Amino acid sequence: MRYAKAASENLPIGSGVVEAACKTLVTQRLKLSGMRWGHEGGQAILNFRAWQQSDRFDRAWALIAARYKAEVTTIANVIQLRR
Repeated sequence: MRYAKAASENLPIGSGVVEAACKTLVTQRLKLSGMRWGHEGGQAILNFRAWQQSDRFDRAWALIAARYKAEVTTIANVIQLRR
C-alpha cells in the first residue's frame, strides 16, 4: 500500500474503520446468543442490515417489493374466528 500517499490525502490507512464496520454490521446481529445461520439466511440479514445502516433501506425495499409484488385475493366464504 502507498501509506504516505493515502495519509497525504487524509484517507484512513489502518484497519480500524473496516473492523468497526464488521463489528456493527455483522457481529452485533449474527453472533447473538443461540443464533445459527445458513449462508443464504445470514446473507439476507446482512443485506437488510447494511441497507438500514447506510440509510438506503427505503430505496432497496421499494426495489424488492416491486419485483416480488403479487396480487392477493380473499376467498369469498371465509369465516371469521371468534376470540
